Amino acid sequence: MIYLKNCTYINSDTLEFAITDIAVEEGLEGNIHFYNTKPDRISFTAEIDCKGKLVTHAFANGHHHVYSALARGMGAPKKNPVNFLEVLQYIWWTLDKCLDKDMIKASALVTAIACAKNGVSFVIDHHASPMAINDSLQIIADAFDKVGVSHLLCYEITDRDGLDKTEIALEETKLYLKTNQALVGLHAGFTVSDDTLQKAVNLANNYNTGIHIHVAEDAYDQENSMANYRIRVIERLQSHAALESGKTILGHCLYLNDSEKAIIANSNAWVVQNMESNLNNRVGYFNGCDIGNRIMLGTDGMHSDMLQSARSVFLSGKDHEALSPLAVYQRFRKVHDYIKINKFKGDATNNLVILDYDSPTDINSRNFAGHFVYGITSKHVRHVISNGKLIVKDGIVTTVNEAEILEFSREMSKKLWAKMQR
Repeated sequence: MIYLKNCTYINSDTLEFAITDIAVEEGLEGNIHFYNTKPDRISFTAEIDCKGKLVTHAFANGHHHVYSALARGMGAPKKNPVNFLEVLQYIWWTLDKCLDKDMIKASALVTAIACAKNGVSFVIDHHASPMAINDSLQIIADAFDKVGVSHLLCYEITDRDGLDKTEIALEETKLYLKTNQALVGLHAGFTVSDDTLQKAVNLANNYNTGIHIHVAEDAYDQENSMANYRIRVIERLQSHAALESGKTILGHCLYLNDSEKAIIANSNAWVVQNMESNLNNRVGYFNGCDIGNRIMLGTDGMHSDMLQSARSVFLSGKDHEALSPLAVYQRFRKVHDYIKINKFKGDATNNLVILDYDSPTDINSRNFAGHFVYGITSKHVRHVISNGKLIVKDGIVTTVNEAEILEFSREMSKKLWAKMQR
């Protein structure tokens, strides 16, 4: 057990403040206990003085891409993309085809470290490595476990690299699902045939899980669906019963009409918003009106900082949704409802972040949301507890040697970049 004393504890649901000590149990389903004074009868493995600091539930990422971790600083693509499809073809599909197992391992380790240092203790990831599919999910899982970050993974099944790769990806997903909590990943409707889509839905049903797919990230997805299937993207997913599971995640959802929004609102599926990625790819702005309230936030591989993602939603979305600071905070926390409702492991109350937030103004339950969007950033993350274990102390990851991993990842990035230029 870890003992936190002199805490200003913030209930992440109600935003109620309490001055208290906290005992933190270890384990995937560990709890936290509140005390006025340290109990003599309990033995603690660590004690942290949190005087002047804020303690609250750690963060979670609703949509990440481990495979993009080594992209930072890479050279320009062979052709300058002029639309979203070319961004995929000349950047991301070029990159993912060059990944090998060592690169995947490096990508997963540095992603998990970045998440931990940003207060993120649970990650939902959507992976792609067409030339290194086998064992890729387990490589990622092992890396995240080593750092101490919980996860819900899937492999991005697609027909774009040939049906032989489709079958390998389906088998990789099946094997991983036999022993792990996971989703069944699909790239997007425009790279998935009806046959592959149905196989993925059947696989998800067989293992009582959901689909994780990019939806209408760009207008091209809708254009392709209409040209090839004569129905819109959400209608096609509905026709294959892909929206029935409450575990299903629809990424992006920018180009939807009113009918599609109504279908989602009346389904069990969840939507994940990725503001900064949409801005980077110049595909447009998300508008959650009429989709329902099952909307959470992700980073789409841009970075691992969920606080930054939330602030971007607030600032960049003012002309499109005009969300209040409280509404943005609630969307930021919605991923925890998804995890809890679906009984995934790794996000119990013993996941905590301790913030050294040196506010120049008063902070309380009534104005916390304002501090959330205008003040609190990842630089304030001091300690992180994941599943009852202290994985970040004084801003330093305690579970792995970060310097060695960064040296390894730099070596892998050079190898990857050279491969991409061939």
